[in-house]
Amino acid sequence: MNHPQNIPFLDLVTPHVELEPELTAVFQQVIRTAGFIGGPMVENFEKKFAAFCHTERAVAVNSGTDALRFALMAAGVKPGDVVVTVPNTFIATTEAISQAGALPEFVDIDERTYNMDSEKLREYLERKCTRNTSGKLISQRSGRPVTTIVPVHLYGQMADMDAILELADRFGLFVVEDACQAHGAQYFSRKQNRWFTAGSMGRAAAFSFYPGKNLGACGEAGAVTTNDEALAAKIRMIRDHGQAKKYYHDVEGYNGRLDAIQAGILQVKLGYLAGWNHLRQQAAARYTDLLANQKGVTLPYQPTTAKPVYHLYVVRVDDREGLRQHLADAGIGTGIHYPIPLHLQKAYAHLGFQAGSFPVTERVSGTILSLPMFPQLVSEQQKRIAEAIVPFLSLQAAPAPEPVSIG
Repeated sequence: MNHPQNIPFLDLVTPHVELEPELTAVFQQVIRTAGFIGGPMVENFEKKFAAFCHTERAVAVNSGTDALRFALMAAGVKPGDVVVTVPNTFIATTEAISQAGALPEFVDIDERTYNMDSEKLREYLERKCTRNTSGKLISQRSGRPVTTIVPVHLYGQMADMDAILELADRFGLFVVEDACQAHGAQYFSRKQNRWFTAGSMGRAAAFSFYPGKNLGACGEAGAVTTNDEALAAKIRMIRDHGQAKKYYHDVEGYNGRLDAIQAGILQVKLGYLAGWNHLRQQAAARYTDLLANQKGVTLPYQPTTAKPVYHLYVVRVDDREGLRQHLADAGIGTGIHYPIPLHLQKAYAHLGFQAGSFPVTERVSGTILSLPMFPQLVSEQQKRIAEAIVPFLSLQAAPAPEPVSIG
């Protein structure tokens, strides 16, 4: 049904129209200098993004997938290693692990936050791994060395980093954050008694600037943040055909550089990111007020240790497909992130996981629905969304009528 005032799931037109003069100026600067690859525009963005994330270094690359892959490689992940992550994420997380030569293994998620369950991680490390004669931690499932943990800060909320980092330290593992949905999210470390920004707690972190992200390019883009200059130098070399300087190749690398135009666009948008994140947080609070105490819907859970930036506002309902169609009929767009857990995807059939392997992820994947979320979302639109959701939930909760006896 075509509603006269459709509410999109995501509005990518309005912010670009609003910023058109600044974005056009970036393009003009590039064509007048022919600085298409690398150069001051990329370097300036890297400095500003590192400062935003409260890290010493940022290295711009051409996608979030490359950011994670290069970060893993530079951190020392070798072919044959095991990298532990979650099955409730976009496939880019595991693609990066596989493309670095490693094997992904999974632990289940916390049913409230949808992020890595640190207790399940502890159980995996204590009960599903052993030490070999040289002291290496070995996965009992694959017989391979476990070297790295990749927590995913899903939907814009950081994982339980204190517990994850403590386990990593105890078992001698690296932590590389998948922060591709968490630009500007914060986590309060009780251990260190202060707030940290996504991308500043692990040895390195990967960010995606896909257009729909909180900070999005006008095309593909990504970055790695780190406080380790040696690791940053390795990533700079990996992204540029393995060369430390032109035509001197220390290793085989990749063509993973970021275009200067995208870097310039990102630098413009970075100046607005804190404000946009604040608008997302306000929109999330409005949703929560509008839908509070409604039976049949589970709203996002925000721990006291988290300041999420709501890349997505994800609810859970039993009749997900019914609600999605109901909202579509009312001219309201929605999304599903993600309907099939990674361990059950055809691409990973060779890993041998079966239905029931990660029950929380599997339970969540059948009930999650992402409501419209973007900085320009206004209260009138959210009221209309809530007014469409509440009657649907009430109808679902209504008891079935008693059968009528005839005769």
